[in-house]
Amino acid sequence: MSKQRNITLKDLAKELNLSISTVSRALNQHPDIKPSTVERVTTLAKQRHYSPNLFAKSFRSRKTNILGVIVPNITHYFTSTILKGILEKAEEKGYRVIISESKNNEAKQTEMLQTMTQFGVDGVLLALARKTTSVTDVLQILNRIPLVMFDKVSDKIPCTQIVIDDKEAAFNAVEHLINIGKKRIAIIKETENSFNSEKRFAGYLKALKEHNLPVDEKIILSTEDISLTNGRRLTNILISMKNPPDAIFAITDNAAIGAIKALNKFKIKIPEQIAVVGFSNSMNSTIIQPALSTVDQPGNKIGKTAVKYLIQEIETPNEDISIKTVKIKTSLIIRDSSFTT
Repeated sequence: MSKQRNITLKDLAKELNLSISTVSRALNQHPDIKPSTVERVTTLAKQRHYSPNLFAKSFRSRKTNILGVIVPNITHYFTSTILKGILEKAEEKGYRVIISESKNNEAKQTEMLQTMTQFGVDGVLLALARKTTSVTDVLQILNRIPLVMFDKVSDKIPCTQIVIDDKEAAFNAVEHLINIGKKRIAIIKETENSFNSEKRFAGYLKALKEHNLPVDEKIILSTEDISLTNGRRLTNILISMKNPPDAIFAITDNAAIGAIKALNKFKIKIPEQIAVVGFSNSMNSTIIQPALSTVDQPGNKIGKTAVKYLIQEIETPNEDISIKTVKIKTSLIIRDSSFTT
């Protein structure tokens, strides 16, 4: 069966014997159009399933009311909570959202940024791909349309950025381990060039320094893919050491859950022998046994805050916008993996 073509303003105008401009103004409830005409036009538009052409409309108004969002990994739990906040706030403010995934690939990220501008989005929300080595393409987009970054950010990009205080959150997690009597605390982190990982590592080092604990390079382990599998693999390395750690701080929940699985396999008591703390408060943090202590990141609030600042920039285009870094508070959730009586 052949598909019917879309009904246009011209079709409605012809059927109603009205001008195209009259039909357009009637659909937009213009005060100059008589209520009876508005009713005739809107009734027929519904009957014919008329849908306005957003691109034509945006060409006239130079505004689409569409926000572009680019994230490294759309399936990541924390990312999904951010996206939920973005969608809720955008809808509340009358904006639609186009979401794309860079798959942690810089070339894909550049392609998505270009696609967003070609679609005429009013602004972009961006979390950087992990392996971003150059921000030139991002800076070019920033010169053309409003852009706000969140979660995965860079201090080389002069725009408003919505983040958590990774350093403070990690400091609190490690200090908690110290307060329960742990003195040899390992860290599982990402390899270099990860903004979030380096901030969390800085918090780890700060906690050790403030409590006069030595930094042992042997128990500082890095991996490019900070996954459950690598968390388990690196924990196997830690527990095979002559002088193993008495606690593990992993910069993601996945790596921390991998650590717990490795410890459980070798029947190492958690937290008595080795305590574990993760980062994210993912759904799996309560499923694993023992339940994982972790840093809670309020993803929904991060998403809503990012939309708020982006729309402010979109709707005040001729005003000087002050660039700011907005830090969203985190909290440490203590569960059985680091709870001692």
